[in-house]
Amino acid sequence: MDIRPLEGVGAEITGVDLKALSRAEETAIRDAFAEQGVIFFRDQSLSEEDHIAFAQRFGQINVNRFFAAHPDYPQIAMVAKDVGDTDNIGGGWHTDHSYDEIPALGSVLVARELPKTGGDTRFASMYRAYETLPDELKRAVEGKRAIHSARHIFGGQDDSYYSQSDAGRGRIGNADAVETLSDVAHPLIITHPLSGKKALFVNPAFTIGIDGMDEAGGKALLQKLFAHAMREEHTCRFKWEPGSVAFWDNRSTWHWALNDYQGQRRVMHRITIEGVSR
Repeated sequence: MDIRPLEGVGAEITGVDLKALSRAEETAIRDAFAEQGVIFFRDQSLSEEDHIAFAQRFGQINVNRFFAAHPDYPQIAMVAKDVGDTDNIGGGWHTDHSYDEIPALGSVLVARELPKTGGDTRFASMYRAYETLPDELKRAVEGKRAIHSARHIFGGQDDSYYSQSDAGRGRIGNADAVETLSDVAHPLIITHPLSGKKALFVNPAFTIGIDGMDEAGGKALLQKLFAHAMREEHTCRFKWEPGSVAFWDNRSTWHWALNDYQGQRRVMHRITIEGVSR
């Protein structure tokens, strides 16, 4: 097994079969995941059962509240866009489940059907975002907590994102589940429970304000943090191929599914793994 760190964020791991991991290989994968934030595999042939078994090595599976589920495997969320669809799912920088009281550990995404062109995913390192944060911004965020919410994305109100998107017509739904969620506050800077490294923990999709700051001041500070975090040198762009698998850490990365394949079909299977309290 070979682990090759990438520029910006992540590592590509080759020479391993995810269906038949040794204990040593699993340990090496776990360590690379914690250290790099996202790891990529090529030339895998995972069935749905194999996908589930791999994810369960790392924690309990979170059955997604909002995504359409695989018809035979409810643990698997369908991340799909068909030929006639305009909007994709995840088409902007975000961190999955930051709106939960205990954010998800991460997700395992498996390519099932790919367009002939386009459909890459970008990732960004929140380790590097914190490490390179200017001193004045580090002082500005010290000890502060950010507010995270799902309402403006998944809610049933007319102005929510998926109410206005064709992804909300069967691919995303269950808006009533948003009413069971309260907005939550998380530290802007977290210490990762596996790596021990500090990471910036805000994201443009779900972070809506800063606890104790007025709306305008909080949004102004968040915009500075977002602009810094998405700098090119903190990112990588992953090109999907048949047999590709990505396993990302929601606590130390962002991701963005590019929507540049209009008129083509793209189907991915995603399993999200429950987080741990810090």
